[in-house]
Amino acid sequence: MRGGLGMTEEKCLEIAVRAVEEAQKKGAELSESYVSHSKQLYINVREGDVETVKVTDETGLAVRLIKDKKMGFVFTTALNYESIQQIIEQALHNAAKTSADEYNILPWPSNEYPSLNVYDPRISEVSVEEKIEIAKEIERVGRAYDPRIKVTESCTYQDAVYVSALANSRGIAVSYSGTLAGATSYFVAEENGESQTGFGLEFGVTYNAVQPGKIGEEGAAKAVRMLGAKSMPTQKTVAVFDPYIVTNFLDILAPAVCADAVQKNKSLLAGKIGQKVASELITIVDDGRMAGGIMSSPFDGEGVKTGTTTVIRNGVLEHYLYNTYTAAKEGCCSTGNGIRSSSYKGTPEVDTTNFYLEPGKVSQAELLKDVHKGIYITEVMGMHTANPISGDFSVGVSGLLIENGELTTPVRGVAIAGNILELFRSVDCVANDLRFFVGKGAPTIRVGSITVSGS
Repeated sequence: MRGGLGMTEEKCLEIAVRAVEEAQKKGAELSESYVSHSKQLYINVREGDVETVKVTDETGLAVRLIKDKKMGFVFTTALNYESIQQIIEQALHNAAKTSADEYNILPWPSNEYPSLNVYDPRISEVSVEEKIEIAKEIERVGRAYDPRIKVTESCTYQDAVYVSALANSRGIAVSYSGTLAGATSYFVAEENGESQTGFGLEFGVTYNAVQPGKIGEEGAAKAVRMLGAKSMPTQKTVAVFDPYIVTNFLDILAPAVCADAVQKNKSLLAGKIGQKVASELITIVDDGRMAGGIMSSPFDGEGVKTGTTTVIRNGVLEHYLYNTYTAAKEGCCSTGNGIRSSSYKGTPEVDTTNFYLEPGKVSQAELLKDVHKGIYITEVMGMHTANPISGDFSVGVSGLLIENGELTTPVRGVAIAGNILELFRSVDCVANDLRFFVGKGAPTIRVGSITVSGS
């Protein structure tokens, strides 16, 4: 038994297998069951006081079955025999009410599942008191960074220990245990009646991924460096994008590489396989088995083995991402991207795993060195308004001026607009500082010319 959980992998898988057997007995042509068990801890510290310590312990079972090419889905938090019988009957009832679809199928077992180390026993072994001290240390470091750090919005520590088990009537019976740990800092810097906020964060699958000093200093430094920010005149200039901002753009691009959006003609990349869609410096990968990746797992939400898919290689669109349903429609194979974003409460939809832009070969300092005049963009406002179908965006930005290769004056109250594909086509340098922000990762990138609308 993995430490810290009341349900073992073996027990979860036993329940999953039994649910499939019962569904088949009751008349399902194909059936699948998914069992999830997790224990999560959230700690929030502010102004030296512990404001929140929250522990959640959740277990759930989902049943998805197919009869007459019609699909039914039900989930429950009760795992006793009677409840399993009830949700199977409900799933059969739900299926009878839906439309038949020839692509409603379930996958066969994969020939080999990757061996991944995504479980750290220390996360269960370390006391809550020690984890509280991590959050307090983050705040201490941030508040001591500069006397202009006046307010702590929040400093948090959080972790999770979980088990996933899946079985289906085609012979899949798999399970694994995983962990994650992370922390954040949010500080406010004040000077001459002005205030600026900054954040720091780090997440990983191990307890040691949380480095309180680094997280506290990052949040404070980001707040302080923006004090005194002013607007700038409207102009065309070189733009350098911080890794975090690049991941914001990847958030827009991600749905466009998912096969369901492509098949519904709701993707700006529909019909573009084999075409150049970005600068040759741009290679974008989805890797469900990445070592240390927050989104890594040996199998996806349908029991298909995870893999590595190069979506864009040297600017050319090579692949979309598929789950079993969208792959059946296309006559191809699932890429292992059937993701249960709501855990047991949802069906496996197409989504990214560890989705990132590959790093280049120069340091951020070398990338900046060639910029005589430009802007280093560190924050965007309104990215949620970007159109995921056309790729058009218009967002407020803030950051720092670049003068003769150095970061200088803070800038705010300006905006940029354009199209995400045009932005990626204009990239003329990619740094080697790849950094992940949960499931998205990117290095610093530079765009040769962009219009910045200011005062």
